[in-house]
Amino acid sequence: MSDEIVAVENVKKDNIKRGIYILPNLITAASLFAGFYSMVATLNKDYNTAAIAIFISAICDGLDGKVARLTGSSSKFGVEFDSLADLDAFGVTPALLMYSWALRPFGRLGWAAAFLFLACAALRLARFNVQVDTVESKRFIGLPTPASACMVAATVMLFYHFDWPSSFRKLAILALIYLLAFLNVSNFKYNSFKDPAFIKRQPFSMLLLAVVLLIVVVAEPVVMTFSVLLLYILSGPVGYIITWPRRRRLEKAVHKGREDFNREGDV
Repeated sequence: MSDEIVAVENVKKDNIKRGIYILPNLITAASLFAGFYSMVATLNKDYNTAAIAIFISAICDGLDGKVARLTGSSSKFGVEFDSLADLDAFGVTPALLMYSWALRPFGRLGWAAAFLFLACAALRLARFNVQVDTVESKRFIGLPTPASACMVAATVMLFYHFDWPSSFRKLAILALIYLLAFLNVSNFKYNSFKDPAFIKRQPFSMLLLAVVLLIVVVAEPVVMTFSVLLLYILSGPVGYIITWPRRRRLEKAVHKGREDFNREGDV
């Protein structure tokens, strides 16, 4: 082992010995707990409570990173802990919930769909971890795992809201799981809502629109939550289709530029 590797290992050990930041990691632990509690509720066939717990986990997941950045307490340990908690709360938990609630009657096709959802969530998290320093922060590559897990939870809550049995439109539920799994590992771009422009001055009409949206959400929270999540999930493929002509023109221009450059080089 070289001296450089030994030095790096010693630095890592010293960082752990000095301690970890309590507040952001405590919030991450709360996200992990909510995911575990959702699994307990699923095993007890309390599916609506299990769905609510997934949303609580998603809220905690959104808070821990912001708290870490605001307090200057970001760390490599926190990043790894958060990733493991996400796999539990947004991979294992929704897969178990969907299988127990709706996919069990499909037999092998059902548990295969649940496993695919889990595997794609793990792949999505692994890809995010290795691309976090190279991809722009304004966009996610692939559907974020919290959004796919919340879509699963919102679907369960929607069925309970309208008092539909889990057997109602069960083929659509199976198709939804496969779709979410595919979108997790796709190259579709999704807004991360981390653009600083969101908190800057906006037109007065934007405030009015936000107030109207808030009223609608409060009036029908379950339906609107499901609708907003569905629109967000579809925004990736729709955005890809809309920008396809522009990307093709850009690719052709780049290809033509390379051909002209090579032709001039030959001369």
